[in-house]
Amino acid sequence: MTHTSEPASASASDETRDAKGNHRKSAAEKREHSKAGVARGGKGLHRRKFLGGMAGAGIAAVAAAGGAFSLLNDAAKNKASAADSTLTIPDLLEGTTSSGVTTFTLEAKSGTHEVISGVTSTTMGYNQDFLGPTMKWTNGDVVLLNITNDIGEDTTVHFHGAHVPAKMDGGPQVAFADGETWSPTFTVKDPATTLWYHPHALGTTAKQAVHGLAGMIIVEDSSDASAALPSDYGVDDIPLIFQSLAVDTAGDIKYDAAGYRLSTTTFPLLVNGTNVDSTTLGFTATKTRTRFRALNASPSDIITIQRSDGGTLTQITTDQGYLAEAAEVTTIRLVAGARAEFTMDLTADATLQAVITTGWIRGGSGTYDFLAITASGSDTPADLPSTLNTIDRYDTSDFTARTITLSQSGATMLINGSAGTSMAAMAMISTTVGAKEIWTIQNATQLEHSFHLHDVPYQLISINGEDPTGVQLGWYDTYEVVGGGSIKIAMEFTDFSDDTYMYMLHCHLLQHEDEGMMASLMVTEA
Repeated sequence: MTHTSEPASASASDETRDAKGNHRKSAAEKREHSKAGVARGGKGLHRRKFLGGMAGAGIAAVAAAGGAFSLLNDAAKNKASAADSTLTIPDLLEGTTSSGVTTFTLEAKSGTHEVISGVTSTTMGYNQDFLGPTMKWTNGDVVLLNITNDIGEDTTVHFHGAHVPAKMDGGPQVAFADGETWSPTFTVKDPATTLWYHPHALGTTAKQAVHGLAGMIIVEDSSDASAALPSDYGVDDIPLIFQSLAVDTAGDIKYDAAGYRLSTTTFPLLVNGTNVDSTTLGFTATKTRTRFRALNASPSDIITIQRSDGGTLTQITTDQGYLAEAAEVTTIRLVAGARAEFTMDLTADATLQAVITTGWIRGGSGTYDFLAITASGSDTPADLPSTLNTIDRYDTSDFTARTITLSQSGATMLINGSAGTSMAAMAMISTTVGAKEIWTIQNATQLEHSFHLHDVPYQLISINGEDPTGVQLGWYDTYEVVGGGSIKIAMEFTDFSDDTYMYMLHCHLLQHEDEGMMASLMVTEA
């Protein structure tokens, strides 16, 4: 029987779900959190260099690849208790509208950027040296993107999370060469949500993305929830693009196992392109209610967002749009590629923290005070709508069942036994428009994986054998599959069919994708 998802509740399962994702804490837990903060020096938390909760998976990955590594020995860096510089807001890319079509122009180009303060790195970006501008699309509009490749090698641009025709999805089949322009066009069918764009060519996704080819997409719609929520970009609607990167002391950005293992490689955290290792960014909230759009654009590391005082955040979306109801949470956990939106009613200053957990053989770790928010709004916002979205939960009793197995052979990553390092070698899933399916994503490795499905959103049906609760009842396109674990997801294939171009399904740890953990999805007419 279909039903509407319920908001997060302070149940016992919610209180112990921190290994799986978002959760609430009881009052007792919040008091303990506060005491722990005082013991660590209160607001002046420092970044700690250690391998976090995925250390075992990281060691297993190195062992599987036949290598070894040494732990970082950096001295702990004292974190600033107040802002050192201002949060950079990515430019908003203006489209031009003619004859009912809105055109956006992007150029993938090379440049330089200070990933480590004071050290120049060779980078890439869209329309700039590093990262790219934010695009705003509106549900129902027709968009055309003219994207020119000037990076000296083949690339693609994938619209991560967008429901578009396979030929326009930006997968590896549509890679285009240096000097060429690709011009996909489609009608925006997505509801209000936060998407992003990044490369997706075979074997080069990690390299190009970590060098800066990434940007945010905001989709707007005419729903009541959208009308009630903050939407003034850069004022009360704020993008937060997180990147936990690997960089050596000379500024060279690393993207493969050899680079990650170098003793000179460190793992800075960037927010909107600014290194926050020893810097706390500042933002002045001129409106009492502020909306934040968080994107984990890291190649592999896990980002958990929280308040330094242990207070709550009001989560309003998952990857694929609004939750049924706003949920008060104490943490928001984002695996590589995932997004979430939350609001804060700021009647006093607040500090946001990012907790980094390594997802691959090595990576970032520790806690950062990345954003000091100054509350200066004098308005009194209306109550949030009691209902943000209607989410009818799938009755999967008559859904077609499949098992997707994530495995490895040494350093080669596999889906259903095949390494997707070429289109011909990929395992292929075939389905039809109108098909309703339930997939078991089985992690046969002890490594962390982040499962991403192109084309359509999915619902979580179970997570390591347990029913989803709270924000897990939202819509997703990217979700964590822990070592030895599994998730069950359900989806319906709508609108688009093609007998030539395929969508992708893969691990969004970009190194795993490049090492073969990617399969193709062909959706044809029924």
